[in-house]
Amino acid sequence: MVAGAVAAATAWVGLVDPNRPGHYPVCPLYTLTGLYCPFCGGLRATHGLAHLDLAAAWSQNPLWTVLAPLLVLGWADWAWRRYRGRPARRVPRPVVVAAVGVLVVFAVARNVPAWGPWLAP
Repeated sequence: MVAGAVAAATAWVGLVDPNRPGHYPVCPLYTLTGLYCPFCGGLRATHGLAHLDLAAAWSQNPLWTVLAPLLVLGWADWAWRRYRGRPARRVPRPVVVAAVGVLVVFAVARNVPAWGPWLAP
């Protein structure tokens, strides 16, 4: 059920271009503070990935461009294991802590003016 919802949402973002104003809401953090969150540009990156345009996806959010396929592979592994009757793998705590650390570092780095041209959406 979740996979179907994610597939439908991805298809919608692939069809309705987030680069055109008025189709999607603006990031609340960016609206209130002018700072980019780790997910800013994620819809546009997903649009690029849905069209297999890796350069466009990378230019909008390089972290999401790397994470999205990894999340799909993780879900596929989980679904295959459940289908075969095996227990799902648990995500080790250090991996979760490292992932949160990467999100925080990426959020800070993309708001550094010198790195803006490479990391900002």
